[in-house]
Amino acid sequence: MRSQSTGTFADLAAQLADLGRHCYARGWALGTSGNFSAVVSRRPLRLAISASGVDKGLLTAGDIVEIDEEGTVVGGGGSGTPSAEARLHLTIARARGTGAGAVLHTHSIWSTILSDGATDGGGGAGGLAIEGYEMLKGLEGVHTHEHREWLPILDNTQDWAAAAPRIEAMLSENPRGHGFLLRHHGLYTWGRDLAEAKRHVEILEFLFEVMGRKRGMTWQP
Repeated sequence: MRSQSTGTFADLAAQLADLGRHCYARGWALGTSGNFSAVVSRRPLRLAISASGVDKGLLTAGDIVEIDEEGTVVGGGGSGTPSAEARLHLTIARARGTGAGAVLHTHSIWSTILSDGATDGGGGAGGLAIEGYEMLKGLEGVHTHEHREWLPILDNTQDWAAAAPRIEAMLSENPRGHGFLLRHHGLYTWGRDLAEAKRHVEILEFLFEVMGRKRGMTWQP
């Protein structure tokens, strides 16, 4: 018997499919890019996650698979297989500080551009600082435009299992963060549930476009 369930697999699969099509329509996950997950249960840990290689504009509930804590498919999705980045979703869902009940990864133009070498603040560490914008108040726990959101930028890899300790350390060092960027790759964000994670995607993607357009007046990546 499952414990600490956050929603039935069927319900979450339908919501993830809707969300994937929404991100496609907004230009945030074109073609087969991006992947989306939600926690089905905590003990044992089970995720509903979009299958690899599926056009997000055509995503259906049948394209969502259920995986266990090792990334093995245990249900749903027919013959679909999860993205290699499923390990990254599992790492974020397990991290204590995130409280993540859903993890969303987009491949927008602006997040990709801004991930290419931004090093604002953070003691010279790779990352993107966003501050002074009213839209920041759409992020959970943020109540003023004076908030400074720090998004670490991590190098991309094809071996997320090996990179898990690095991701865990980054999440531990940035417990109040709402996401991070993968260089040349895009945004990862999360929320307590799919509704909160969707809001975070919308807020951050808006801010990325604002910053990208503003920098474009004086700066070339």
